[in-house]
Amino acid sequence: MEKILVANRGEIALRIMKTIKKLGKKAIAVYSEADINSLHVQFADEAYCIGPAPSSLSYLKGDLIIETALKAGVDGIHPGYGFLSENADFAMKVAEAGITFIGPSAETIDLMGNKIAARETVSKQGVPLVPGNKNKLTTIEQAREVAIEIGYPILIKAAAGGGGKGMRKVMHDDELESQMQRAQSEAMASFGDDAVFIEKYVSSPRHIEFQIMADHHGNIVHLFERECSIQRRHQKLIEEAPSAVLSEGLRNEMGNAAVQVARSCNYRGAGTVEFIFDENHQFYFLEMNTRLQVEHPVTELITGLDLVALQIAVAEGEKLPFSQEEIKREGHAIELRICAEDPFNQFLPSTGLLTQYSPPKMENIRLDDSFLKGMEVSVYYDPLIGKLIAFGVNRQDAIRNLLEAIKRFEIKGIETTLPFGKFVCDHPKFKSGEFDTHFIENYFQVEDILEYEERDAMLAGKIALALFLEDKSKVKIRHF
Repeated sequence: MEKILVANRGEIALRIMKTIKKLGKKAIAVYSEADINSLHVQFADEAYCIGPAPSSLSYLKGDLIIETALKAGVDGIHPGYGFLSENADFAMKVAEAGITFIGPSAETIDLMGNKIAARETVSKQGVPLVPGNKNKLTTIEQAREVAIEIGYPILIKAAAGGGGKGMRKVMHDDELESQMQRAQSEAMASFGDDAVFIEKYVSSPRHIEFQIMADHHGNIVHLFERECSIQRRHQKLIEEAPSAVLSEGLRNEMGNAAVQVARSCNYRGAGTVEFIFDENHQFYFLEMNTRLQVEHPVTELITGLDLVALQIAVAEGEKLPFSQEEIKREGHAIELRICAEDPFNQFLPSTGLLTQYSPPKMENIRLDDSFLKGMEVSVYYDPLIGKLIAFGVNRQDAIRNLLEAIKRFEIKGIETTLPFGKFVCDHPKFKSGEFDTHFIENYFQVEDILEYEERDAMLAGKIALALFLEDKSKVKIRHF
């Protein structure tokens, strides 16, 4: 491939283009009218406007993107994450147009995108599953029958998609009907399909996922795990690698299970197998994401590998350049998603003009972003501004580096999740590794963080006063 179109925007488009250019290939951008001045557009070798600001009229217009790709004479399309990245129809049409889709086949995307079919496929490989039903549910009568069989509490989940959309926890039978209606309504709005399925609710879960990479020659490896348990509304905010709770034995067992999942669906390229990990250190298959993950940088930092470069190489038919035994990990990495959200107000979106945007310049700190001072955070797209990733020789070192980077990062004009990141990294439960997906609801209350910041400011004031008095005492008084 000589020319690759990135069917995405923002930080992930820019990150992918950097690797494309590093490989000596040309990077082609598409953009909406709202993104005309975006950094990914400026960085690209060629850029094409594909429609108005709403993603439904631009970044989700698969046929138009393929038409643009053909006009630009590209060899490959990289979908990034979100938008069309897990759209089997888009992947199929890209291939039919004679363009290489940098990702798994349409058949694989379709199989693993259907959570019911994915569970059935994975179960044949002996991979543990959370107890749940095997068929799609569309009526309250069907749901109640399954719920009684499994036992409360349960989790209702959209059959056709993930990302926390169409997901509802039900503690008792009298909640079932209302939560079922909400789950189906959200599933229909997000995926065009209101079918759901039910799983047993794991009360104290951790979310641990394994990065896998597979080529067209039968070689499949895992690139270790990522801990993704710090979440709000089932969406991740802080991710790290490796996990603080896995023994080497468990790591190998879960890694082998992830490879089996990939093998069960004839996987090709980069993908992620997600597991629920309970308080008894039992793990269960959750789902497979058939794309590059937002949090892939932490894996890159501990392995020294460029996952986008590997994706492109696999798409070009190359063999993986290493075996499982040859992959080594070193150190620890933690990522904070910097979102344009107000953590003091239920993480609601906060859009507007960036009147100040000064990222830290530090060793062992990586920033994947796509903003500059004076740019506007749009109401039309995901609130992710960028990803702040810290590396350290161990977990404690990585936490220290991330805290220092957060302290030095200046963003004004909007609210962001930077204060939340500081709260988490300073919290004893996070530092000890003793947390689960309920961290926010258990520990992050607005009054807690305000009290912490007030105490922090008071301490800083006392230190400044002490230093001033110390310096003053050293000054020699001269009489004239």
